[in-house]
Amino acid sequence: MTTPPDAPSPRIRPLRRMADGTVKQINPFTGTEVWTVPGRGNRPVDHHPGEVRPVDPVAPEAHCAFCVSRLRETTPEKSRLIRAGDTWTTLDQVAPDRLDLTTPEFRLFGNLFEIVSLDYWKAVHGYRIPAGAAAHQSAYLGTEAGVEHVRSLVRTRIAAAQGDPSVADAMGTAELAARSESFFGGCHDVVVARRHLVDGAVSTDRHSSSGSLDPDEHHQFIAFTVRAMRKLYLDNPHARYVSVFQNWLQPAGASFAHLHKQLVAIDEIPAKTAREVAALDREPDLYATLGVGLAVSEGLVVAANEHAVAVVGVGHRYPALVVYSRSAASDPWEHSPEELRGVSDLLHACHAATGPLVPTNEEWHTRPPGVDAPMPWRIVLKWRISTPAGFEGATGIHVNTIDPWALRDRVAPRLEELRASGLIADMALGDERGEPTIR
Repeated sequence: MTTPPDAPSPRIRPLRRMADGTVKQINPFTGTEVWTVPGRGNRPVDHHPGEVRPVDPVAPEAHCAFCVSRLRETTPEKSRLIRAGDTWTTLDQVAPDRLDLTTPEFRLFGNLFEIVSLDYWKAVHGYRIPAGAAAHQSAYLGTEAGVEHVRSLVRTRIAAAQGDPSVADAMGTAELAARSESFFGGCHDVVVARRHLVDGAVSTDRHSSSGSLDPDEHHQFIAFTVRAMRKLYLDNPHARYVSVFQNWLQPAGASFAHLHKQLVAIDEIPAKTAREVAALDREPDLYATLGVGLAVSEGLVVAANEHAVAVVGVGHRYPALVVYSRSAASDPWEHSPEELRGVSDLLHACHAATGPLVPTNEEWHTRPPGVDAPMPWRIVLKWRISTPAGFEGATGIHVNTIDPWALRDRVAPRLEELRASGLIADMALGDERGEPTIR
């Protein structure tokens, strides 16, 4: 098997510091070339939240369409996760007349504006929504409240396409059903957290982020998302990959400053993932040596526990923290509860150390179905603090304003503070655990 033309040369070191202090990086998995020039990393990284207004402490949250007081502005819920003390319960296919009977800590529903539409799956693959989704739709449209909810969403979608939304008012149940199949059985889902602002917020800039959840809440957020990911694979036999990601704040691509993740099924293995699979044929220990092993040798491990390790990433377009699972299972849904919690705790700590005002992308990298090679589940948290421009486009060299060691030095003290205050789970920081490895 020949080496892909954009794969990194084995003779090039992934991380080099030049005589003037410039740091040159080559991502060991993608071949992405990144430079950090001295002096360019001294700019603020926080995103200004825009107009800040006082919050009415007795008014319900109604800041965006994802808020719990506006449940009917999103598509019908596929699932919700509710909490009573320490007990968490999943409710599937919540009926329209029961939406207000419980308070969802996390909700799962179809994206109103899909990246890969249900029409695509139907036209290209002859896909039909699962029987369970069809039954959910039939029951939902069998109620007056359900019909009105769906009709309002059809209006919204027509208006977004520059059509006349009033045509939805004349639609009968059959046409509404045809127009709303993707609400119930589409392959682009959203997981939304309850809070828009942190509890007790007095101003509108106090957004509730991943890091502001407590470790138990964050664990439930991750587990609920893993369950949704697994179901997309089960429901769609044509799905070759499910992309899971989180955009936080507008510079990172978020439509709302409301904590949520997205899951998108696609019918191809991404090219970069395919290159990693091919590289594993040549180097079965690729992730252990060029991921965690490289971080250990360069002093870039920031945290570890029994089931995961968090490191500063090398060769990313933006400053990045990477959490690697240490489980022998590649698929997230095959992780034990303890292993899942271990990954969640380190990811939560990375978010908390980053802070709620830094725009971020959280990207899940997982093994595609049908691939036998062991690929550890890893999650990359990227700080979206710069904008690529002409230099990047002309050269293919990306300017990352914070080099890996500088990112470590920003994050490490914050992790120590968070651990001391009990705001993150107990974990080893830096080299306290020795030299952590992954399978």
